Amino acid sequence: MESTISTEDLKARLYQKDPVTVVETLAPERYREAHLPGALNIPPEQIKELAPQLLPNKDAEIVTYCASTH
Repeated sequence: MESTISTEDLKARLYQKDPVTVVETLAPERYREAHLPGALNIPPEQIKELAPQLLPNKDAEIVTYCASTH
């Protein structure tokens, strides 16, 4: 499922009993400059390599944050 979540909805979801997992798909340099608290960093070119390790639960709800909608 692909959809957009508002900032307000994301904030609310982060504090629920079963919070969403936030993944920032930014270059490591950009992630180091600033990132959402608790967010994982998986650069686009490393998704196939890192996602299985960092996101083992395939049923988990995941919110991705990136520099563009593409």
